[in-house]
Amino acid sequence: MKNNRRIIYGLILTIIAFLFAQLAGRTIQLNVDFLPYSFVTHSAMLVLAIVLICSFKKYVNYKIAWPNFKKIWKPALFGFLSAVIVNGLLGAIGEACGIEQEAHFAFDVMSPLQVFLFIFILASVAEETLFRGFLQNLLKPLSDKKIKLFKRNLTLPVFIAAIAFSLAHLILITSDAGAYFIFRTLAFTFVLGLIAGYYQEKYDNNAYAVIVHMSGNFMGLVGALIGTANFGV
Repeated sequence: MKNNRRIIYGLILTIIAFLFAQLAGRTIQLNVDFLPYSFVTHSAMLVLAIVLICSFKKYVNYKIAWPNFKKIWKPALFGFLSAVIVNGLLGAIGEACGIEQEAHFAFDVMSPLQVFLFIFILASVAEETLFRGFLQNLLKPLSDKKIKLFKRNLTLPVFIAAIAFSLAHLILITSDAGAYFIFRTLAFTFVLGLIAGYYQEKYDNNAYAVIVHMSGNFMGLVGALIGTANFGV
């Protein structure tokens, strides 16, 4: 497959899978109080990502294995720091400009256990399987094209997957989220996507991308726990 076709097919199929998962989450009602609609969304996303990987196994060299314990601290640290630095910096800028600060609506309606299961774990696994596991791996032959950033060579597949991952969060427009919150989310997810893509490519293992993603979501989990402790919900 030619590289230009890889980009076109990869992006189109990733967008279709993402949008179909969003549609499934909004239309399929499980009528189980403990399961948020995002459970269907991310479950569908994970299944579709696996289907794509299997369907394009000739072109997608997908690998996932239990990560080396001695190697996970850097991906985890940088994933966590991306959340702290990007959200902290943009939050401070927003405060200085008098912009009302928002938290993700999911944290207002989910318990800490739900946040842990459906955002920290399921969302991280599903999104990384689609954007890094399928899309970035499909684009691997373009890895000879690199951009140097902070003394690290980031390849074109890493950038494309990070941009797609970030822009996917424009789905927040369909919610009541404010413009600045959406911008902050796009910026954070782009940086998180770069880090996840870098470590997946470095170790050729999708598990490291998942670790980065989970670490980036860790602040949300802590926030949910603090909210429960403060308000008894």
